[in-house]
Amino acid sequence: MLEDETALTNAHDHIRATTVNGTDVFSPDGEHIGHIDDIVLSKRKGNAIYAVLSFGGFLGLGERYHPLPWASLHYDDKLAGYVVNVSRDQLQAAPSYQRGVDPDWNDPEFDKRIAGYYGFPYL
Repeated sequence: MLEDETALTNAHDHIRATTVNGTDVFSPDGEHIGHIDDIVLSKRKGNAIYAVLSFGGFLGLGERYHPLPWASLHYDDKLAGYVVNVSRDQLQAAPSYQRGVDPDWNDPEFDKRIAGYYGFPYL
């Protein structure tokens, strides 16, 4: 990549959370697996902690919400969405919750479970 292209790419990577919500999420092989429903932020550190993936169900019935560590996602310009290195089967077994039954986002055990499942260090 040319130096000018790198500068241009890095200069235009800011995005509003409302724009991220609804963005498609794909597996590494390009299979559409869901979309980002929400973003969980650290109010003290000022960074994104989780992208909450809406996955499964039909017409909103049986849909589950999977908090993915933000660091596990990368944006793919060609797909116009995020790619996560997780298969559909891995997601089905991942920690999740139903709409209206949010986890305790301040519970360190919840964070440890998510980090451990996806192979990230608990911070």
